[in-house]
Amino acid sequence: MNLSRSLDVAIDHWFDEDIGSGDHTTFSTIPSSATGAVKLLVKENGVLAGAEVAHRIFHRFDQETSFDQFIADGDPITEGDIVFRVSGRVHCLLQCERLVLNVMQRMSGIATTTRKYVELLEGTGTHILDTRKTTPGMRLLEKEAVRLGGGVNHRFGLYDMIMIKDNHIDFAGSIELAIRDTIHYLKEKSLDLEIVVEVRSLEDIEKVLSIGGVRRILLDNFSLELTRQAVKLINGRVETESSGKITEQTIRSYAECGVDYISVGALTHQIKSLDLSLKAE
Repeated sequence: MNLSRSLDVAIDHWFDEDIGSGDHTTFSTIPSSATGAVKLLVKENGVLAGAEVAHRIFHRFDQETSFDQFIADGDPITEGDIVFRVSGRVHCLLQCERLVLNVMQRMSGIATTTRKYVELLEGTGTHILDTRKTTPGMRLLEKEAVRLGGGVNHRFGLYDMIMIKDNHIDFAGSIELAIRDTIHYLKEKSLDLEIVVEVRSLEDIEKVLSIGGVRRILLDNFSLELTRQAVKLINGRVETESSGKITEQTIRSYAECGVDYISVGALTHQIKSLDLSLKAE
């Protein structure tokens, strides 16, 4: 996937959605020749994400816009900080304002939440993963925000990893059939994709290990005690991942069971946007 091209396509769609036939308020109140500047003001502590996307948005609207950035994506930000200053045609500044804020507030909220989870696991060796529980059309940016917050991106879509979950297993007939059919399919199609298998019991784990060919075992909705038993049973033969109803209060306890990854859907689907503001100079 050409991420640069994908972002440009997304930005054009956002312009069409927000501006449509034209920003008649700006057209009727501001001369087209007017120039000015705005600054992005931080109104809440957190982690910055989306400044580079903001630069891309302004530049795609008007290549003559000047963009001076003072804080990098992924850096901590404090109330009162100025992230960047943009100068150029006022028509550009006003028409890009809400789009830039929508993107940056959500991305910074995701990065801030991710950083909080990452810090909760400090010293355990366990990595935080995102999921596909993203806003349609925004996955590229939301996963980038997770990365900027210190998390690790899981599969991007259905095409870049094999992830055999409970419904696949039930429809296939058994966990053994699902894995064997997958291995055969990958060989037949000459595809080099990692296989992750969701298990629901220690017996499932034994079946997966006996077949082989799997990169990671997903322990879904396992209790802490069952997770400890599972990690001991797997004994490093494949990677381990925990998921399901894991909260800020319990996540470190799961990490201390020895799992390699913990996936948290709340990183992208239960997010409070960070408070940012674009102010005219």
